[in-house]
Amino acid sequence: MKILVTGGAGYVGSFAVKELLKKGHEVAVFDNLEKGRREAVSCPIIEGDLRNLEEIKAALKKDDFEAVLHFAAYIESGESMKAPLRFFKNNTCGGINLLTAMKEAGISKFVFSSTASVYGGTKTMPLTEESAISPTSYYSQSKYFLEEIIRASFVYGIRSVIFRYSNAAGGAADGSMGEDHHPETHLIPLVIQAALGRREEISIFGDDYKTKDGTCIRDYVHVEDLARAHILALDKLAQKDFSCEIYNVGVGKGYSVKEVIKKVKEVSGVDFPVKVAKRRPGDWAESYADSSKIQKELGWQPDYGLKEIVESAYIWHESHPKGYKTT
Repeated sequence: MKILVTGGAGYVGSFAVKELLKKGHEVAVFDNLEKGRREAVSCPIIEGDLRNLEEIKAALKKDDFEAVLHFAAYIESGESMKAPLRFFKNNTCGGINLLTAMKEAGISKFVFSSTASVYGGTKTMPLTEESAISPTSYYSQSKYFLEEIIRASFVYGIRSVIFRYSNAAGGAADGSMGEDHHPETHLIPLVIQAALGRREEISIFGDDYKTKDGTCIRDYVHVEDLARAHILALDKLAQKDFSCEIYNVGVGKGYSVKEVIKKVKEVSGVDFPVKVAKRRPGDWAESYADSSKIQKELGWQPDYGLKEIVESAYIWHESHPKGYKTT
């Protein structure tokens, strides 16, 4: 199958590209390389911006693409609260442009990388696909708005799978691929930076939550497990009677901030400084997903847990102090 991957030079997108190529698909990446890394992919890259409708139209005309995997987005929740229009223009309007171009090109298969943050501060755990929608940032709102537009696009014959996940983590076992964000905002890479001496200390933002150890609990999914889910989604989209389905992608349990820090210390053998800081606005106590639907309907199972996530991430960050630019 010929597949276009938007944001395919980014973290999760590049792992999906790798998995697609391994399965024998023909792949091209559409990316403006603002956040993506050219070195992360070994397939043709079409440089372009989804905010420009003509550029994505031209990209889809370059080949007879049969499906689109959509990863391209701004992801920083905190930053979205300072610049909401920037996020809506990129994440929501860019997605509308993509769907418009797909409609004109007659492409009917679509997989969207959404976020479990659309559930916001929902208190009942684990999260199911029927859990209440309660976005707490403009980032998550921008993703949810696009979800609704994607569902409506079935009118034009576009069949879709929407994945809601949070905290993609880890790297390739051989250290060849990993997470390369500048600046970094995700917990596991930040803690690993402290272990490697690239950060003086790590901060825990609040230790008085109503959780088992007082720190926030989150679901962490290995990036290779996420990539495999996208391959399974393409098989689902091949069904002629399929319209649109939403799936949570998670390991079914959460890990606290303290548990993550403890695991990084175990893997690295380094006892780095940790301090407790004030809670951050918008953080909620716990969030982890029930992934029984995707397991039942797509046959997906996570292969990796927190130990493998931290070990593979540590190998990447240790060998790539400046990210892909050092390769």
